[in-house]
Amino acid sequence: MLKRVSALIIRRGLSTFQNDSVFRLHPSVSQALAEKRPVVALESTIITHGMPYPHNLSTAREVEAIVRDQDATPATVGVIEGKVHVGLSMEELDFLAHCAGSVKVSRRDLPYVVSQGLTGGTTVSATMIAAQRAGIPVFVTGGIGGVHRDGENSLDISADLTELGRTPIAVVSAGVKSILDIGRTLEFLETQGVCVATYGTSKDFPAFFSRLSGFTSPYQVSDPDKAAQLIESALSLGVHSGVLIAVPIPQEHSATGQRIDRAIQTAVAEASSQGIAGKHVTPYILRRVNELTLGKSLQSNIALIHNNAKVGSQIACALSKRMKEGKSSDALHHPAKQSQSSIVVIGGMNVDFIAKGKTKTLQFGQTNPGSVCQSYGGVGRNIADCLSRLGHRPTFISATGSDSNADAVFNYCKHMDTSGVMRLEGQSTATYCAVITENGELSLGLGDMDVHQQITEQYVSQFETQLLSSTLVCLDGNIPASTIKYVCSVAKRHNINVWYEPTNSEKACKPFLSDAWKSLSYTSPNLAELCSMNKTLGLQTPEVLPNSLEQVLSLAVALSRPLLEHLHCLVVTLGKNGVLVCGEHHAGSINMKPRKEAKTRTLCAVHYPALSVAAHETMNVSGAGDSFAGALMAGILQGRDTDTCVRMGLLAARLSLASPHPIAPVLTTHSIEPDRFEKHSWPTRRFMWID
Repeated sequence: MLKRVSALIIRRGLSTFQNDSVFRLHPSVSQALAEKRPVVALESTIITHGMPYPHNLSTAREVEAIVRDQDATPATVGVIEGKVHVGLSMEELDFLAHCAGSVKVSRRDLPYVVSQGLTGGTTVSATMIAAQRAGIPVFVTGGIGGVHRDGENSLDISADLTELGRTPIAVVSAGVKSILDIGRTLEFLETQGVCVATYGTSKDFPAFFSRLSGFTSPYQVSDPDKAAQLIESALSLGVHSGVLIAVPIPQEHSATGQRIDRAIQTAVAEASSQGIAGKHVTPYILRRVNELTLGKSLQSNIALIHNNAKVGSQIACALSKRMKEGKSSDALHHPAKQSQSSIVVIGGMNVDFIAKGKTKTLQFGQTNPGSVCQSYGGVGRNIADCLSRLGHRPTFISATGSDSNADAVFNYCKHMDTSGVMRLEGQSTATYCAVITENGELSLGLGDMDVHQQITEQYVSQFETQLLSSTLVCLDGNIPASTIKYVCSVAKRHNINVWYEPTNSEKACKPFLSDAWKSLSYTSPNLAELCSMNKTLGLQTPEVLPNSLEQVLSLAVALSRPLLEHLHCLVVTLGKNGVLVCGEHHAGSINMKPRKEAKTRTLCAVHYPALSVAAHETMNVSGAGDSFAGALMAGILQGRDTDTCVRMGLLAARLSLASPHPIAPVLTTHSIEPDRFEKHSWPTRRFMWID
C-alpha cells in the first residue's frame, strides 16, 4: 500500500505511467507525447464544483475544442473510481459532469480518494502532479487559489501555491480569484520561489473577473514565444518550482469593478456567517456571486477560461516548436523521460585537475614537464554522467559549495538532472588533483572533499519517494557512513537493490561498520578494497597482495565468498588484469539481473580480461572504473545478458582512458554496443566455481 500511495507523487516516465495501476493515460495524449506534439493539461474541478450543469459540461467540451483548434491535444485530468485519468473521453467528461457525490481532489486528498475508489475533480495542485508525472509542461486553468481574506489569522492558504513552489509546471490562469487576498497571495508565491509573469503588454496582475487587481507582476511576457522561452528556462534550470502566466480576461468580458466587488463582499460575509470553510468556500462564493450578478460572473468565467485555453495552447505549441527546432535543452526534448528515474545515484561531485607528466618517472621536489587540464568528476557524478549519456535519467543527489567551481561544474553537467544537488554557502566545492605519469599511472592524488559530509541522512531523506520508486540505488564511498546506513535501511524495508561503489580502501569499509552491508545487492571494489571489506568484518586477509594472475584470481574468489552470503553480485576490478564477476550461476554465467528475493544459490565467478589500451593513448585514469560501473549498470537496467553488460563496461572504460574527461563526451549507447565488434576480437573469458 505504501508503494501504491507513494507512486502518486513520484516522478516517473511515460512508459511506466501507461502501465501504472493508479494512473491512466488517454491514447490521444499518449500518442501526442510520444510524437512530441503539444499537449495542454486541464483541471476538472470546474466540471465537478465550479459550474452548474449543463454549463460545466458544455464549457469543458468547448475548452477542449479550443485546444484542438490551436493544434494541441487536450488532457483533462480527473479521478474516476480511484484511477487518475490524464485525458478523458466524451463519456468520461459526461460522467464527471453528472456525478453528484464527486470529491474536490487536491494533493492532500489524492491518497484517500484513490484508496477508496472514489470519483472527483482535480484542483490545480492535483492536476499539476498528474501533468508533471506524464511529462506535460503546460497546464491551463481558470484562476488559481491563494491566500484567503483574513488568511493571516485563519492560515487558510490554498495548496495551489505550495504546489507551484515544488512542481515544475507552467500554469496559465487569469491570475488569482478576486475573492482572495491577492496582495498576500503574490507575497506567498514569491516566498515559494514561483516565477510570475503577466501575459500581454503590461505588468498589471489580473484578478480573475477583472483585468486589474491593483497589483503588478514581477515580470511580463508579450507573446507565446516569449512565454515559451520563460518556461524553457525554468525547466532547464531544474529549480523544482513552477511558472505562473497570468492572462487578463478579454476587455469585453471584464466585470464592472463595483458590481463584482459588492457581490464578492456579500458572498464572503454570508460564507463566514454560515460557517463555510476550507475547500467549500470557493465553490460557495463563486455560485453566490453568480446569483448576485444575475449570471454575469458565470459568463465572464466561461469567457476567461476560453481565452486561457487559447493562449495556453499557443504557448504549448511555441514550446513544442522550440523543442523540435533544437532551441531548448536536451531535458525538454524528453519531458516524460526527464521525470523518469529508475536509478538514484548518491555521491560526490568534484572539479578535477589532471596533471600528466611527459616523462616515464616524475622527480619530486622539482618542476617536471607536463600538461594540466581541468575536468569534472566525483565518483557519484561520473556514474550519473555515464548513465545520462546511455539513455537514463538518474536522480543525482550530492552537495557543492556556492563558488566559481560549482558554477563551472553545473554548467558542464547541463545534460544531467542535477536538481538533487544542493549548493551550500560557506562551503568549498570538492576538488581533486591527480598527477599521473606519461604511461597513465597515478603518481599522486590530492583531494578536498569535506563538502561531501553535508550529504547527510536528513538531506537524502527528502528524496525517499524517489528511492522507493527506483530499480537501483548507487552509493559512492564519499558520503557519510550514517547516510549509507540510512539508505540501506530503506532498501531493506522495501526490497530495493543497492550498488556500493567504494572510492578507496579506507572508505570501502563504511557499510561494513554495521549490518548495513547485508542490505547491499552489488559492490565493485578493487582487490585492496575487497581486502578492506573482509578485514572490517574480522576476516583474515593477506598483508601483501599477489602479483600473478592466478594468485590474484584465487584471492579475489576467496575474499568474495563470505560477502556473497548476503550480496547478490560482486564485481572485482583488477586493473590491467580485467574484472572478476562473482555471484549466482545462471546458464553458464552470472545472474546480474536485479535481485527480487534472497534464495539459496550455486555460486560461480567469471573472469573477463581487460581490453588493451596503448600507454600513449591514456590521458586520464580517474574515471575508467566509474565509466565501467555506470555502463555495467546501464546494461543491467536494460536487461542485457551478463557478457554484454561487462563488455559494455569495458568499452566505456577504454573510452574514458583515452579522454581528458573522466566520462568521455563521445560515450553513447552505440559507441559501447558489443555487437559492433567481431566476437573473436573479445578476449576469452574464464569460468570458475565458488565453493
